[in-house]
Amino acid sequence: MPRHLPSTRALQIFDAVARHHGLSRAADELCLTHSAISQQLRGLEAQLGVRLLQRGARGTTLTDAGRRYHAQVAADLLRLENHTLDAMSQRPDGARLIVGAVPVLAERWLLPRLPAFLARHPACSVHLKVFPTRVYMDELPYDIGLQYDDASWPGAQVRPLMRERCVVVCAPQSRWRPALARRDFRQVPLLQLSSRLGAWEAWFAQAGIVRRPANALSGHRFDLFSMLIEGVRADLGVGLVPHYCVERELRSGELLQAHAQEGRTGIGYSLFLAPHTAGEALAGAFVQWLEEVAASP
Repeated sequence: MPRHLPSTRALQIFDAVARHHGLSRAADELCLTHSAISQQLRGLEAQLGVRLLQRGARGTTLTDAGRRYHAQVAADLLRLENHTLDAMSQRPDGARLIVGAVPVLAERWLLPRLPAFLARHPACSVHLKVFPTRVYMDELPYDIGLQYDDASWPGAQVRPLMRERCVVVCAPQSRWRPALARRDFRQVPLLQLSSRLGAWEAWFAQAGIVRRPANALSGHRFDLFSMLIEGVRADLGVGLVPHYCVERELRSGELLQAHAQEGRTGIGYSLFLAPHTAGEALAGAFVQWLEEVAASP
């Protein structure tokens, strides 16, 4: 069955005319004559059986059908260009891994450690993408995923990676440090992650904190750990965050661990291996390296 696909050249010309609201600037951009552009546009309209452009004394404008079609075509052309650039970026002397990860885990745990893997495999290119949380997809465009244990990836091999440990952090200049030293949280603002309300109550119980706020759910709320950490840095209160999120700040002294207790959240991260990676040496090496790193202190 034949496909109803216009030529890429005709679509590029239509896109340029739509963006520039006329033929002259589109012709300059594409280094074509007016007649060549007009011919391509007439051919496109004939193939579609739809009038895309309205030509008048005041110039060329899109019809309603043209506006709808351009909105779709422009996005498709951009995707096609990105796919082409992606293919061009592959190194002929090496291989690549497409890794999908929870953003905070990628930024705060994986990326600082990644140079060690690339030192072992200098011909490897890593394409790091967002692996959406709690989003179901039949086919995921990754070779390897790093996600929460309960993520869904049909057909993938799943291997536990590590458990999460949480710590309480504050700014070095925090006005609440004297109270924290006395294990007195009654007047200390608790910064909350919107998706983990209740985490403070669990930590208080594990740490045996008696002097705690009357309402441990109150306080400033943030959608992302990165926002919450900046809130701690600005001394809006104290934060309860995964240890890997603040390793850098704790080492540098930008933040301080306000209590020795490390919280057990019950949250874990797993490796997800796409079915097509079975037997691939580079994917296997990456998984082995990740497991070694996760097992190290």
